[in-house]
Amino acid sequence: MVLMITFLTSITGPNSKAAIVGPGPFDDVVAALKSGNAKELAGYFDATVELNIAGKSDSYNKSKAEGILLEFFAKNKAKSFDIIHQGEGGGSRFAAGNLVTSGGTFRTSFFLQKKGGSFVISELRFENK
Repeated sequence: MVLMITFLTSITGPNSKAAIVGPGPFDDVVAALKSGNAKELAGYFDATVELNIAGKSDSYNKSKAEGILLEFFAKNKAKSFDIIHQGEGGGSRFAAGNLVTSGGTFRTSFFLQKKGGSFVISELRFENK
């Protein structure tokens, strides 16, 4: 097994998001929310993503959504994210939980949809609690 992981790491690289190595997209998104890592989250964005932050909702292209998220986390340093509810079906996964930040607590939800051979974030919401 160690040899297999070493081989996979050597062909995919240590920072690869290969499904065989690492926790997978759902866990990666949860970890990025916990740490307030906008770049990691944006790495999973679809070409366009529905973004709702404190009642302001719109569809944005990937780079614009990343910029908005960078600004959000600059003002709201993430402290923790705890999942309250999660589910899956029809090729998608979702979760809702509480994101505790320096600027308050936000009811946060995200939707991952299977597109091609990977999962992408199609919707991300941060609602004041």
